[in-house]
Amino acid sequence: MTASEPQRQDGLSYAIGAYLIWGLLPLYLRLVHAVPPTEFVGWRVVCTVPVCIAIVSFRRQWPDVIAALRNPRALLALLASALLIGGNWLIYVIAIQSGHVFAASLGYYINPLVNVLIGTIFLGERLGWRQWLASAVAAVGVAVLAWGARDMLLISVALAGTFGLYGLVRKLAPVGSLPGLTVEPALLLAPAVAWLAWLGHGPAETHFGHDAWLTTIIALSGVVTAVPLLLFAIAARRMDYSALGFAQYVAPTIVFATGLLVFDEPLRTVQIVSFVLIWASIAIFSWDLIAQRRAASARHELVPAAEEIRRVDREPV
Repeated sequence: MTASEPQRQDGLSYAIGAYLIWGLLPLYLRLVHAVPPTEFVGWRVVCTVPVCIAIVSFRRQWPDVIAALRNPRALLALLASALLIGGNWLIYVIAIQSGHVFAASLGYYINPLVNVLIGTIFLGERLGWRQWLASAVAAVGVAVLAWGARDMLLISVALAGTFGLYGLVRKLAPVGSLPGLTVEPALLLAPAVAWLAWLGHGPAETHFGHDAWLTTIIALSGVVTAVPLLLFAIAARRMDYSALGFAQYVAPTIVFATGLLVFDEPLRTVQIVSFVLIWASIAIFSWDLIAQRRAASARHELVPAAEEIRRVDREPV
């Protein structure tokens, strides 16, 4: 087992945690369906900042945050990632509140393929034949689903593209997971506050502060946002980007089931075919991960045996 192998396994647990939360996010968004998407995203930014400040203070990472703010390269990268994730939030909330839950699910089914593409082109990651086979099967499944949902394809592609590029920027940014996550919403805070202030004094009023229950749910958006993003940022820095993408299938599968069981979207034959193909690709990719782990374990067991043989050979007869 290589030195990085335990770290990759640890990164996988963070990734699954993030994707489980994101998979359940439509249920949370259903509670705030009365809040317009642009207003909700504004409050999401505002409420995320204090959560990040609290976590940074608890972990005593303010020197890292200050270092990121003083590093022009890191600051530029975080500005790009902040704009990407802010756009992704807005598109996702609009999709869910407009009843396009399957379109949102499709976007995150496409995203792992975007991750594989980004990993091979920009990060120099090399895939084995089983991984290429898994990618090909998944691509067919996504193509089938995309053909059956052509009217919503723009939403799906926008979600996949913005989140795929966000993950790439965060992986390459010279800043730690938590400091970077703290700086991102801070960079969006001024425009978010300005937008909410205009809503409060313009033709529309904000929904925050008028109803105790709705206000509490909106305030929780900071936790709902910060926790999975922190888990994802940790995973992105510890895992191969291609493997991170395939772990992401957890989230859209939960979203797909939510759309079917909770939001009562009709399930068509084309969606069933696509679902089977995508899960077949996950099975192939899992097979490859198991094979790699067994091979690494075998190499790890051979090293002590080889050393023992060399020791015996050196002993006098």
